[in-house]
Amino acid sequence: MTVGIEAMNVFGGSAVLDLERLAVHRSLDRTRFQNLLMKEKAVALPFEDPVTFAVNAARPIVDALSQEERDRIELVITCTESGVDFGKSMSTYIHHHLGLSRTVRLFELKQACYAGTAGFQMAVNFILSQASPGAKALVVATDISRFVVAEGGDALTQDWSFAEPSAGAGAVAMLISDRPEVFQVDVGANGYHGYEVMDTCRPIPDSEAGDADLSLLSYLDCAEQAFQEYSRRVADVDYRTTFDRLVFHTPFGGMVKGAHRMMMRKVARAKAPEIQPDFDRRVRPGLEFCQRVGNIMGGTVFLALASTIENSDLPGPSRIGCFSYGSGCCSEFYSGVVTPESRATLAAMGIAKHLDTRHQLTTDEYDLVVRGGTAIRFGTRNVTIDQDFLPQARAAQPGRPKLVLTGIREFHREYEWVR
Repeated sequence: MTVGIEAMNVFGGSAVLDLERLAVHRSLDRTRFQNLLMKEKAVALPFEDPVTFAVNAARPIVDALSQEERDRIELVITCTESGVDFGKSMSTYIHHHLGLSRTVRLFELKQACYAGTAGFQMAVNFILSQASPGAKALVVATDISRFVVAEGGDALTQDWSFAEPSAGAGAVAMLISDRPEVFQVDVGANGYHGYEVMDTCRPIPDSEAGDADLSLLSYLDCAEQAFQEYSRRVADVDYRTTFDRLVFHTPFGGMVKGAHRMMMRKVARAKAPEIQPDFDRRVRPGLEFCQRVGNIMGGTVFLALASTIENSDLPGPSRIGCFSYGSGCCSEFYSGVVTPESRATLAAMGIAKHLDTRHQLTTDEYDLVVRGGTAIRFGTRNVTIDQDFLPQARAAQPGRPKLVLTGIREFHREYEWVR
């Protein structure tokens, strides 16, 4: 049987910051900054949290289904490292605000940036098992980064270095079924590789810690080892010729470029002049959306997949190789096939238009968001959200309702739709 992504959508926030402005504002080294290959980052506003991002990504997918089709969604998996509660799953909020059937399994997954792929593969195997023939699964990878000004200082400084420009906010929603109109999975074509390493982590709810150099080395090691395992399981695989396009987990574009260069040298034995044209043709299309949203952790590999499908000129059925990495660490290389119809199906979601119409933050507005970042934190018990904050960003895009956070009452998050 066939299995894969029936529908897919991206929500890249209500507001975005131009990173050239941020680099100037923070006095960052411009040469080093250019190597990030980033353009913009989505910024989570006070009325946004991982739940609103997830629901706003999934709503157009659900709205396009008939009532009978909606009722066949029997699995809702939220993949995140931005959870809002140690016990209550964000899937419960997402399920409620999408109005889905109560005949459903709801839960949340965590494995750093690998979580999205973990949820995706779990849903694929649920469909393949035929435990409930005709059922569908909704998988949502949602993450936000909030930079919080530490108490005791009197100015925003360069303490966040180059993590601040690359850290974004966003969600990717995918409907998984036996009608893979967007991306048909190559069943059984998987290579996985994982081990214990302390590269990056979130030991406290609102901040990251880690060793950036060690994380880069782990990422590169896993890219090679996961692909080698894939090659042992799938006959006649060639890194250079088997895949029409390649998708990578994308913390920032420069890291992907380095990983592809390493793979071309070590695995494909390519000469130096071959590498840049190959990167431009097979990898760069996947960076387009990532450069405009930033690193969204578990959803980033699927953001790159959506970008590849929309921004590639693929004349016929084409195979895409996907590399997913999550710190800690776990990684996987897998593949699937897309068609020109996949591009048309995905284009109906209007992802590029959505990214174009986000509110462009000034650096003063951005600093205001950062300074207010402590109002909503993990464990906040009661708060009322200022609904007059950047009203032009809070407004829904024409023809598409948007869920916003209005407050927290005794730890319970409250939302409303704006139209």
